Amino acid sequence: MSTSPPPKVAGIHQAFATVPQTAAPVDDDRAGPRGLPPGNRPAARLPGGTQDQLASWMSDLTTLHALSERLGRTRTLTDALDETLRAGAGLVGARRGLVSLRPADGLGPERLAGLGLGRADLGHLETVPSGLEVPRDARGEPAEVVHRDIAREDAVHPRHREVAARLGFAASYAVPLTAEAPGPLGAAVWLYDKPGQPDARQRHLLALYLRQAAQHIANRLELSRATSAVRAVHEGLLPGRLPFLPGVALAVRHHTGPRGGGDFYDALALPDSALGLAVGGTLDAGPTALAAMGRLRAGLRAYAVMEGEDPVAVLSDLELLLRLTEPGRPATAVFGYAEPAARRIVLASAGHPPPLVIGAGRVDFAETALSAPLNMLACWEAPSVQVRVDQGETVLLYSDGLLHRTGQPLDLAFTRLRDAALSTTPADRADPEALVDHILHTVLPDIDAPASADSAEDVVLLAARFV
Repeated sequence: MSTSPPPKVAGIHQAFATVPQTAAPVDDDRAGPRGLPPGNRPAARLPGGTQDQLASWMSDLTTLHALSERLGRTRTLTDALDETLRAGAGLVGARRGLVSLRPADGLGPERLAGLGLGRADLGHLETVPSGLEVPRDARGEPAEVVHRDIAREDAVHPRHREVAARLGFAASYAVPLTAEAPGPLGAAVWLYDKPGQPDARQRHLLALYLRQAAQHIANRLELSRATSAVRAVHEGLLPGRLPFLPGVALAVRHHTGPRGGGDFYDALALPDSALGLAVGGTLDAGPTALAAMGRLRAGLRAYAVMEGEDPVAVLSDLELLLRLTEPGRPATAVFGYAEPAARRIVLASAGHPPPLVIGAGRVDFAETALSAPLNMLACWEAPSVQVRVDQGETVLLYSDGLLHRTGQPLDLAFTRLRDAALSTTPADRADPEALVDHILHTVLPDIDAPASADSAEDVVLLAARFV
């Protein structure tokens, strides 16, 4: 009678000997040896070789589980590539390695990540013919490629041998990275300081690990593409550059939240050497908010060109537009009509925090009238306010995200913003670029750190210095 092979667990193919079974006659088949009750029967012993194989299998399974957990904790494409390199190096006993990410669908991005290799080292490896391409067998199918002793293998390209000698590695082991979607992703290569190659067990464990790693990389790749697409669309909906007008110098800083917020800014040259300044946005986030933000900015620009000298009329018309085209979607906005030659700016606000006027002798919030956000107004009742600006003073418009990301109540956040402006040096106040950088990093010291997707909003600062 034939014996069926042992089952495959977690994809690990191990050959375990069948445990021999013997039967000893007993007086009662419900009793153990020498009449012991069933619960007190001694445990069956496995042959020594089988016990060692089981222990090795359990060790491998534990290792793969730990490495998979570490991989699962990576959140960015770069981190996923780095973790794959570190884990793979440990599995095949290598000290250095690299991943060449080149998705077969041609949509990018292409990345080159190294372990124990500097930027110059990676540059040398890129010059090796076929060195960073997907390894293939004689039939052209993706397959592992082993160079056990590069210096002595006749089939190795001379440039490959030259780079290996320069970087001090004697052997290499390359494998393709392939996921169910989008398919081939590139290749991973591990480098050895001495001639040799990973044994069959190491190669098998690496293959099991890379099945999951490649799919995780593919998932991070898809997320990276989506994030880049949203960022590109967002940037395309904002001004490509700030206008240059006599009598005023402009600077802007814009940080998009991780969910792709709907905040915008604008600086628009108007007739009679005037300047329109605006900051605003929708009150939600994501792709739909981004699309609504584009329509909001387009509408505001059109009304600013037609009736910019009356900011209340601009926002009133924008309110009507939103009510008809974006029902139920509230938005905030502040619009200013600036006349640099007269050093004067007329402001109107709809649910937006007031601009800050910064000068050598004052740091004050403009007293814009209180108003509900756009699309939440029963009727327009907030008048505009006219602000006289002395030479060298700056009017700072900003998004409410600058206040919200402090994590403080609004009254404390306003105080924090004003204190940041008060702490600027005369040199900073003379340069709007330096001024917005100082205020931004004083109010939000961790602005460049990764932000929580639940709390981070867009941050916009738009400064106009009257000279």
